[in-house]
Amino acid sequence: MKLPQHNRYEYSPIVDRPDYSWPEGKRLAVFLCNNIEYFAFRAGLGSDSADGLTKQNQRNYAWRDYGNRVGLWRYLDLLDEYGIPGAHNVNSVVLEECPQILERLVARKDELIGHGRSNAERQDGLWEEDEEHLIRQCTDVVTRLSGTQPKGWLGPYLAESTSTLDLLKEAGYDYVMEWPADDQPFWMSTRSGPILSVPYPIELNDSPAMVFRRHGAREFCDMLIDQFDEMLAESAKHPLVFSIALHPFIIGQPYRLRAFRRVLDHIFKSRDKFWLTTPGEIAKYCAGLPPGVVPGS
Repeated sequence: MKLPQHNRYEYSPIVDRPDYSWPEGKRLAVFLCNNIEYFAFRAGLGSDSADGLTKQNQRNYAWRDYGNRVGLWRYLDLLDEYGIPGAHNVNSVVLEECPQILERLVARKDELIGHGRSNAERQDGLWEEDEEHLIRQCTDVVTRLSGTQPKGWLGPYLAESTSTLDLLKEAGYDYVMEWPADDQPFWMSTRSGPILSVPYPIELNDSPAMVFRRHGAREFCDMLIDQFDEMLAESAKHPLVFSIALHPFIIGQPYRLRAFRRVLDHIFKSRDKFWLTTPGEIAKYCAGLPPGVVPGS
């Protein structure tokens, strides 16, 4: 039986791979990734606080806008408090419409990751020429406003066409986070050379967990703690990546942020046992490892 194939990477069970460690001999890499998004008013795509997906209206627009007006600032203060490096999947429109956000991110020297123009649209239904234009427009805006070209990409809704990886590689991107197939980075093929997949969570993501699957804040935080503890123990056998995906209009609600503090307090009790980093630094490190170490190299 022959099924459709993506031809981007080969099967590689984690138990058969070469061993390696992260910087300073650490075995677990840890990063938080926040999504800073912008939406169209009464049009396009966007999640809803009541039933996940519904008709666009002023209520769900305002609920999402809360993240840029209030929730993000709480989240950034939390990163400052715990000394956590910031990594943000950023819609390019938000940097144009909310200049104070750009100023804060640049001042913190955070990593900005390409996240399309707006989360009111997806790129997987576009013709290749139009998708290339979307990627180029997002990249140009982020580069011009921040002064640094983004090297990582996560498309809105993690949506890809059959050409996305090729277009990203040709646009100068080094890594993507749209293939949740592993707990380690792995190299993927494009028509212009390899691009790295960095683990990004679907399970440990506040949007699908608390908006769509309707987990409570404490339940979500229990999941994060259990995942961290299990991966920290397992990292004695394999180097792993523990990542958390967040949205300021979700995690930035005060009661959720209060619960999330418990997660950070728990993780930081083991601060000497993991590498606190960003996806961009993980990609740089993997690119410097000898060929054959990271799957696909």
